[in-house]
Order: sequence, then structure tokens, then C-alpha cells
Amino acid sequence: MKNIEYIKKYYKGNINDALKQLEQNIPVQYIVGNVDFYGYNFIVNENVLIPRFETEQLVEKTINLIKKNFDKKIDIVDIGTGSGCIAITLKKQIDCNMDAVDISLDALNVAKENANKNNADINFIQGNMLDKLNKKYDVIISNPPYIAYDEEIENIVKNNEPNIALYADDEGMYYYKKILENAREYLKDNFIIAFEIGYLQGPKLKEYANNFFSDSKIFIEKDLSLKDRFLFIVKTH
Repeated sequence: MKNIEYIKKYYKGNINDALKQLEQNIPVQYIVGNVDFYGYNFIVNENVLIPRFETEQLVEKTINLIKKNFDKKIDIVDIGTGSGCIAITLKKQIDCNMDAVDISLDALNVAKENANKNNADINFIQGNMLDKLNKKYDVIISNPPYIAYDEEIENIVKNNEPNIALYADDEGMYYYKKILENAREYLKDNFIIAFEIGYLQGPKLKEYANNFFSDSKIFIEKDLSLKDRFLFIVKTH
């Protein structure tokens, strides 16, 4: 019923067509074609993940950490930007130069549309994780693919959202490890790394991060459901 009301309110086309798609288990956000995130409106389609409340929390917590630790214009990179919701929101909220990376050209096209729609100046880069970067950053933020291939997820997610943005090798930890192994090369002396993580991955990821960032503060925070959902690494003088 909630989805039907949402469609009636926001869908621009024939309502019957939308209701048929709903019966076919298409996510309501894809049917309507957009979603609200942190007070901004974002185009979404089958080329990008649908932004979640947890990712809004990641953004909010990262904004608070930035304000606490920096009092200058900073450089931020969003790894695996998808719809661009993280990068665009941070650009709107923080005085920063913003780069956003994705391996998918289709996703980047959606992100570019969203940047134009929200009047955000973002430098988009097509590349795999950190590979195409050529500067140092104050903040690396990422909500990468983190679902293990044998993990059970809802059919509506599995059958509609892009698998490239959902699944990862090594029990879902492959991309975190790639970032952590190489991040120092792309970080300034003082920095923040901010991850959204799978709720069971926290202890192992924290332990792995300590191999590369033993001089930094590494901590896990919970989402609104009180599940471990965010890993932060912070280094300040």
C-alpha cells in the first residue's frame, strides 16, 4: 500500500503501467525513476544501486568527522560512486574538491546527470577503485560492493539491482582490502577513511585495517538498527 501511494504521488506516466511493474517485483524507486537522499533528489535506474538510509548515515557521520577534524577546503574521493549520492551530497555540504570513481560507465552517466540536476561540481573518473587516481586526499569514502556470493539477499534486490555493485569476493571484503592496501599512496598526512560495511564484517576489517593504519584511530559505528555498519579510520596530529 505504501508503494502504491508513493507511485500515485511521484510517478509521471500511466499509473496502470507502474502498478504492473510493481506486481513484477520491480523496486518502486526504479519505477518512479528517482529517490530522495539527504534532502536531495537523485535519478536512479537499473545501472545503479538504490541509495539506502544506512548510506545517509555514512554521509552524516562523515560530515561530522570532517567538521571536527578540518577547518580548510579539503580534497575528497568517493570510490564506487554509483548514482553519485555520496559525492554530490558531500559536495553540497562541505567545502571541498570532489572526485568520484566508478568502473561502470553506465553508472557514471547516471551520476553525471545527478550532479547536473543538483548543481554539484564533481570530477568523475572511470576506473577500478584507486587505479586512476593521481593526487592525495584528505578523505576517502566508499560504499563498495560487500555482499558475499553465498549470502542470502532479498529477491527484489538480487533480481533488479546491478550485481557488479552488490557482490564481492573474499566473503565480501575484497574491495575494502584493495582500498586499505593501497590507500596510503593517495592520502595526505591527516586523513579520514569512511566505509559502509556488511554488519558481520566489522571485527575482521578492523583487524585487517590495523595492518596498514596502526598509527590511526580505527573504530566501528552502528546503524539505526544497532548493527555494525560503518568503519572509520582517522589520523590527525
